Amino acid sequence: MNETPVLLLIIASILTSNILLNNFLGMCSFLVCSRQVNAALGLGAAVTFVMTCTTVINYWVYYAVLHPLHLEHLQFIIFIAVIAAFVQLVEMFIERFCPRLYYALGIFLPLITVNCAILGAALFMVIRNYGFWQSAGFGFGSGLGWALAIVLLAGLRKKMGYSNVPKPFHGVAIVMLVTGVMAIAFLGFAGMIAVQ
Repeated sequence: MNETPVLLLIIASILTSNILLNNFLGMCSFLVCSRQVNAALGLGAAVTFVMTCTTVINYWVYYAVLHPLHLEHLQFIIFIAVIAAFVQLVEMFIERFCPRLYYALGIFLPLITVNCAILGAALFMVIRNYGFWQSAGFGFGSGLGWALAIVLLAGLRKKMGYSNVPKPFHGVAIVMLVTGVMAIAFLGFAGMIAVQ
């Protein structure tokens, strides 16, 4: 079992080993839903919640069912099914209790199901041989790191709306450049701790 302390794992997942800026997982919804800060905050909170909960659920499914029955080869299918079911529950909850957020997120709320960052967190948990609390901390930290990145980009995109961006860089081009610069900036934290 991996011996990394949970608190350090959470900090590393947010800063030094950010699942989005270090591994580039979950880019599709990151690029599209980062136009407004409020939508980015809502989606970031939903992704953090879903990533934390599904990493914990997938931990139990993997170590209580798949591993003892030697069905590890089914982990992709099972993990995706768990994520899809959980996202459906979250979607129904948000639609019922936060309808403004539900309509602001639009089609990207159900697309959390196919957000590869969430599946990536579950797979990293298995590959890196994390224990239960480490898996929960890694899922939470990875979700917070993803949320931090999308909120930062949303704020930067709002500022870019007032900037004089050269014509060839309008649209996705400038967003990709800014994302790359953010990834480089997060590399500055690399000396603190890395997730292994």
